[in-house]
Amino acid sequence: MGDIAKGVLGGGWALLVGWILPAALNLVVFALTVAPSLPRAAVFGPLWPASGLPTPLALLVAACLLGLVLNALQTPLYRLLEGYLLWPQGAYLRGIRVQRNRRDKAQSLARREGVSPIRRALLAEKVSRYPADDGQIAPSRLGNAIRRFETYGYDRYCLDTQVLWSELTSAAPETASKQVHTARTNVDFFVALLYGHGVMAATAFASLAAAHANRPVLVVTGLALIALIPLWYRAAVAATDEWASAVRALVNLGRKPLADGLGLLLPKRLDDERTMWKLVTRMSNRPYAPSADPALAPYRLEVPDTTPSPPSTR
Repeated sequence: MGDIAKGVLGGGWALLVGWILPAALNLVVFALTVAPSLPRAAVFGPLWPASGLPTPLALLVAACLLGLVLNALQTPLYRLLEGYLLWPQGAYLRGIRVQRNRRDKAQSLARREGVSPIRRALLAEKVSRYPADDGQIAPSRLGNAIRRFETYGYDRYCLDTQVLWSELTSAAPETASKQVHTARTNVDFFVALLYGHGVMAATAFASLAAAHANRPVLVVTGLALIALIPLWYRAAVAATDEWASAVRALVNLGRKPLADGLGLLLPKRLDDERTMWKLVTRMSNRPYAPSADPALAPYRLEVPDTTPSPPSTR
């Protein structure tokens, strides 16, 4: 039982809260507002009782299946919101200009005299949701909020966490790795809810053509869901703050265990450490070259020689 509970509270909990729960919420909205206006096919007749609502078992199974599908599609779902997928070139470049202008405006407002401390703190929070490198600006707010911690390791230590993510999470303290997964769950929840609302709103408007459609309910439902989408998007952006803190802690605490695991000695000087991580990242991205051995030689751990000495002839 202890192992089962541990599994549920680990990756299973992130799947349940991040993807299955929002799928269930959207299915409940569908069942209460859209499904009664749709004609029921004979094959689905047993799933609906006399009251006209789906059975709890059908909702549970559908929510689990839909949550699993969303979890499998999380990479393209995120990339679309971040501005990397299906964005035309013109919209992509315009989005970068808009986001850069928003960041610069928030920075200038925060420097003005007479700005209250609370207002200044809120503006600084907005600025902190952008990557430190101006060349890494993404075309959307969510893209920048995620990009800031994707580039944190490289900006500080030249440790490319995108390349060495698996190694870093394996070597870092277990609590730091779990904290990253837990913090991401909040963002997953709002992303799944956002996409689900979009699909449910489109279904509600499409159902207006049904013969026995309850048009006032469908219109109100569709408009309400569309109005909530920007709210969930803003909530997802705000939820990245905890995710960013967790990744920052993972990088700061996991650098030394990662170096130890790779057989390297973490230098005391930051400049030397940045050089070392550049070499490690380069080795991970490129084919092997003999020049890598002398380049990494100054950073290798000195392994004591355990070869037994030959017996004395005396």
